[in-house]
Amino acid sequence: MKVLRLLILLGCIALLTGCAATHRELKVMEATGYDGCGQCCGWERGSWAYLKLDFWNRYTTTGRNPGRPYTGQTASGTWPRVPQPGLFSSDSLVNPWMIPIRIVFFPWLFLPRSGTIAADTKYYPFGTEMYVPGWGWGVVEDRGSAIKGPTRIDLFFSTHGQAERWGRRNVGVEILK
Repeated sequence: MKVLRLLILLGCIALLTGCAATHRELKVMEATGYDGCGQCCGWERGSWAYLKLDFWNRYTTTGRNPGRPYTGQTASGTWPRVPQPGLFSSDSLVNPWMIPIRIVFFPWLFLPRSGTIAADTKYYPFGTEMYVPGWGWGVVEDRGSAIKGPTRIDLFFSTHGQAERWGRRNVGVEILK
């Protein structure tokens, strides 16, 4: 009976600590930044069908179906997001003064959140998790017209200035499959 309890306990510990076999791959990739602006995502305000008088609407200008309404959602149907490190992270060690602010004023930032990555879905299907140094954890949820091949990804940023500051970098990416 004690042996059975010990085996069950060891099995639970193995499951909780992540001893399950996950395939991790390290690859140097060219990572560029993008945001939801018209310059990065290929949309413009107003349609020529309405003589540009409906400037509050957004329409796609590139891609398979130019002229369709632009919603801002990713190709997988989610809303793009920026990664959040959460309370228990290395960011809390670097900026310890942010811990009380995060707990009191921003409790929804208590848990970490993955960001949105655009990649070629022939090589990385939707749901593939990646860690990009200097940006954080992300999930492949989008595909871009210029993202072709196994060594190109696009990282979502909240502003165009942040995306431009990131620019185009070659980084070592950890891929979870």
